[in-house]
Amino acid sequence: MTSKKLKVEADGDEEHRMDAKSGSDESSDEENDEAYEGDEGITVDFEGRNPIDPDLDGIKQLLGQLFVKAHIDLTELAGVVVAQNYVGSVLKQTYNDADDDEEDEDTDMGDPCQVVFGITSVINLVNKQELACVRQLKKMIFEKAEKYATELVIQQFRDALEGGSKTTGLLLNERFINIPAAVCVPMCENLLTEMERARSKGMPFKFDYYLMFVKYYQQAAAGDKPAEVIYSNDEEEYFIKDSCASFDYSVQKETTTALAGQWQKKDEELQPFRKVLLIEASKLPGIVATIKNLVASVTNN
Repeated sequence: MTSKKLKVEADGDEEHRMDAKSGSDESSDEENDEAYEGDEGITVDFEGRNPIDPDLDGIKQLLGQLFVKAHIDLTELAGVVVAQNYVGSVLKQTYNDADDDEEDEDTDMGDPCQVVFGITSVINLVNKQELACVRQLKKMIFEKAEKYATELVIQQFRDALEGGSKTTGLLLNERFINIPAAVCVPMCENLLTEMERARSKGMPFKFDYYLMFVKYYQQAAAGDKPAEVIYSNDEEEYFIKDSCASFDYSVQKETTTALAGQWQKKDEELQPFRKVLLIEASKLPGIVATIKNLVASVTNN
């Protein structure tokens, strides 16, 4: 795909972001006395690129923070994303001429332009159903659903994933912590365009449903303060609103800490959850348009 450069300011001012608190489940860092106070900020240029072989480990890392300690072959799953690089994007830091000078000054540092900061893609779960990672993913979903979903929701997921008459795609929208929702818009718009192009060539990217996993944290109610939900990727609240079926499960036991990352000291410990969504495929363009309008309104204010 053509690289799309996205100027994104990752700062602590929530008036310029869509409640942009997010977390990584895999971190085991100890509490830092110099924790983030909410005033610091940096400006970083990102761009979306087609996945390539060297991105496999970075994609696997991102999948690992989504499917935390799940019995899923994430190497195989990441390999599918790279193999179908005509659909989907990885988010990377934009390369510029100044990087050459910085590299000369500090050759021990890894190249930031090679780091995968995010992944947006879709995998056809029918077309790839013979893969171990897809079988493992479905097994995990129904194991969780049997514990936490209603009978109606379980049946909806069975119809979408095992009924044989519907085609469902695994929609991936994952990135590092504290990267604002603005990056989601061009990544998702590009995904829609690439899927349409692939369909026009007879490729298997026509879906009835999308399966999606959403990361969020919940703070219990305390006194007059109601329970609070914080989404890792702020825009995913709008995917939830347009989903036709969903269920939640805790990943507290699978994580080394309830809340990772550098937060304001006043923040209390939050409990990590996953919400599993089924979204009618026809709804995706409207969801992306809604997020685009919200990002634009926040940016213009």
